[in-house]
Amino acid sequence: MKWLFFSYSLPSEPSKARVYVWRQLKKLGAVNYQTIWVTPYSNESASELKKLIETIKGYKGEGLLIDGKVIEKSQEEAMQKAFIDSRNEEYQELIEKCEDFFKEIKFEIERKNFIFAEVEENEEELKKLKQWLKKVEKRDFVKTPLRKTAMEKIKECEKMFEDFAQRVYKHIQSKK
Repeated sequence: MKWLFFSYSLPSEPSKARVYVWRQLKKLGAVNYQTIWVTPYSNESASELKKLIETIKGYKGEGLLIDGKVIEKSQEEAMQKAFIDSRNEEYQELIEKCEDFFKEIKFEIERKNFIFAEVEENEEELKKLKQWLKKVEKRDFVKTPLRKTAMEKIKECEKMFEDFAQRVYKHIQSKK
């Protein structure tokens, strides 16, 4: 498998530069493996990392980008495991937020809080969950085990939301 290896150095101040670079690397799906940031090779990732080097230079830092293969099979397996663990962590967090979504809808049903404002609020929350799933899937280069579970939870959220919206609609119509 072909990989991108990325290393950088920045002045200690401003700290916002370090935070910015870290966030960009995480958004790409890179993992820090033995002090080197690593991601499977793709033209898109290579392009984004080149842009990041230019940003780092703007902060008076330096960046190094290398593409290549890992020679030792056990090290490559360890890097793949690091990717799986990182994505599973993200999927697990998303699954937990889906559970919160279920609780919120159930709470509103129990309260019989069948108002349009709740439909809008929960629709926005569902949209955020779906966007989050897309972001995680984009950086899930190895299709981790929790991916399927997260996708199923999103589908459950969609069903639960549709059911809630129907209840609100029927409730509002019954008052006319």
